[in-house]
Formats: sequence, C-alpha cells, structure tokens
Amino acid sequence: MKLLILTGDGGESYETLYAKHRFEEAGHEAIVAAPSVKMLNLVIHDFEPGWDTYVERKGYYVTSDISISEVDEKDYDAILLIGGRAPEFLRNDPNVISLVQDFDKADKFIFAICHGIQILVTAGLVNDKNITCYEHVKFEVEACGGRFIGKDEAVRDGRIVTGQTWQSHPDFYRMVFECIVEMS
Repeated sequence: MKLLILTGDGGESYETLYAKHRFEEAGHEAIVAAPSVKMLNLVIHDFEPGWDTYVERKGYYVTSDISISEVDEKDYDAILLIGGRAPEFLRNDPNVISLVQDFDKADKFIFAICHGIQILVTAGLVNDKNITCYEHVKFEVEACGGRFIGKDEAVRDGRIVTGQTWQSHPDFYRMVFECIVEMS
C-alpha cells in the first residue's frame, strides 16, 4: 500500500512520526506531502495540569517527500490528515481541498486525526457523518452538518476514519489498519 501523509510546518510531531513509522513498520510506503519539499518544523502538543487547553512546544523535524501541488491521488491508496497547527493554514490551500475531495470522489480511505479534521470540514466531507476530533474542533464539525462523537477515541463512517488526539493512537490505528486490510 502507498499512503499519503499530509502535513506542514506546525504539524503535530508525534502524530506525524508515529504514522510514518507505523505504516513503514507494516511494510507500506508512507509519503509525506507538504506545501513544499523541505525540512518541516513540527510541534508537540501536550496537556499540562492547570491549563485549560494544550500547550505547544517545538517538536522534531521531518523532511517532506513531495509538494502537495505535485501529488496525484491516483498514485496513492489512502490519505492521512495530521493534526497540530498545520491544518489551520493547509485548509486555506485550494490544492489541499481539491486533493482531499479527489480521494473522496475516488472512494478511497481518508484518515484524519485531531485538528486534521479541519481539512475535512473545509473540504465539505463531514456533512451527515459521524466524526470525532479534538474537542475544540467540535463546533466546526457540527456547524458543517457533522455529528460529533465525543465518547469514542476513533470513529469510522464509511471511508472516513477520525481520531481525537495522539492519545487516541491505539484505537485510531486499529481502525486504520482494519481499513488497510480491506484494501488488500
């Protein structure tokens, strides 16, 4: 399987590296796409006692393999939308939205975690869908016709699998790999 991991500067470090390593460990090809081919500055989002929201720290680096404008959906079996702050700006790129919509039109799996769901929202893919995400993205999901499922760490609705945060990895990747088996 060939999987596209979509992120950029400000992408969540653990979500990005866990995905790349997990897919490669299972023998799949994992390609990181970003606005340009470069070393990306990832971030670490964590939860601190006494804070009302997450804190952000500098994370690891990862070099993207391909620019988003060069990606052809036909070359990939599925796409993963990483969280962090990257989705805040990626969702404003018409190439990103068109690409995600192409995966949907081709009836391919779309995996999204944490703030990556913001890209799903902008692409118009949450309407009438059961979606989970980081709790502060809930309003966007519901405002665009999605049904927020807060009790589950990961949710599958058709060809879309969503996860709340990096803390959801066990449930999220269990579902993701069930989908990969279906693709085989």
